[in-house]
Amino acid sequence: MFERFRIPFLALVPMLAFGQPAVTPPAPNPAANLEPVSPLRANAVGGGVRIKDLGFIAGARANQLTGFGVVVGLNNTGDKDTVYSKQSLANMFKQFGINVPASSVSSKNSAAVMITALLPPFMKNGSKIDVTVAAVGDATSLTGGQLIVTPLMGLDGKVYAVAQGPVSNNSIMISAEGAAITKNHPTAGQIVNGALVEKEVNVTLVRNNQIDIVLRDSDYTLVARMKEAINRESQRLGGRGLIAEALDGNTVRVKMPDQFRASPIDFIAQLHAITVVPDSKALVVMNEKTGTIVATSRVKILSCAIAHGNIYLAVSSYDELQGGGAFAPPGAAALVPSDVAKVTEQGGGLNVFPELPTVQDVARALNSLGATPRDMMAIFQELKKAKALQAELIVQ
Repeated sequence: MFERFRIPFLALVPMLAFGQPAVTPPAPNPAANLEPVSPLRANAVGGGVRIKDLGFIAGARANQLTGFGVVVGLNNTGDKDTVYSKQSLANMFKQFGINVPASSVSSKNSAAVMITALLPPFMKNGSKIDVTVAAVGDATSLTGGQLIVTPLMGLDGKVYAVAQGPVSNNSIMISAEGAAITKNHPTAGQIVNGALVEKEVNVTLVRNNQIDIVLRDSDYTLVARMKEAINRESQRLGGRGLIAEALDGNTVRVKMPDQFRASPIDFIAQLHAITVVPDSKALVVMNEKTGTIVATSRVKILSCAIAHGNIYLAVSSYDELQGGGAFAPPGAAALVPSDVAKVTEQGGGLNVFPELPTVQDVARALNSLGATPRDMMAIFQELKKAKALQAELIVQ
């Protein structure tokens, strides 16, 4: 073999066998295998988020329930004999065979309340859901109260659940002459597992062998990525060709393969497990009440100059001696109250900033101004007016 190719055998022995250092091959260039990533690919950047956390299946939705009831057992903190409270108590007594006129009923230990609840999909008869109770009249506290059995109705006027139980609001009210302390909100509360489901809501998930995935937040890019991610899993799921299509900026329609026709829940579980990378919008949200600012990573500010200063007003009061002197008669001098107002304006000069392409650069530039969160709110609003802020601004 070696004679045929005329390669000496010793040439195949590493040089290290003869006491010479082995030749280390050059490390591969990591940039040599880089490929451009399409922004539509589901794994374009970072890790993915499950479809289960990005949207829901059309038809599997919750329903709102409401009811009007009475809370009893209050310690003289109920309604102050309002007309509807008295009438509600009289109607309740009538159900137990006690006929009394509404005008003779006292409601200081009871309160008229509204009950709200959210009925999740697929809830069966006998399932329990949480309810929220809120006072309707002038009751001062629902602490320690007991909700009397109350039907909860949907928008169609049908009863879907019945609520009853003790109201819990973790509220404390301590009052004394001229002072009062209140912890939490005393006129509203919750009853955990306080309602029993009496009527099921029919849910239709599959229509014409198709399933619609509805996004919680509309986004064209996310819909395109989700469609592509599902189509890449089409063969594994038993589909023939592409099984997903984007209907609009909020919905992806998926054709259910034949092998899942008898078990659509298994197919939905497979869809929920597929991961997609969501695309964030350039957004700045400001809450003026709390002084909170939240900005997404897409926020960008064009080259601009910013100057921001604060005006401080200081008012001081003191007593000034007037009317006295060396030749003044006794008692002529008097202390006269005097007020002094001083206005000072603080702030730096005009600061020029280059284009800030990332939210980290934006934060670093604004922090260099020494601005407080409330100052930054004013700056963001002026940047938006100047067309320098390339993001949607939401003020709450």
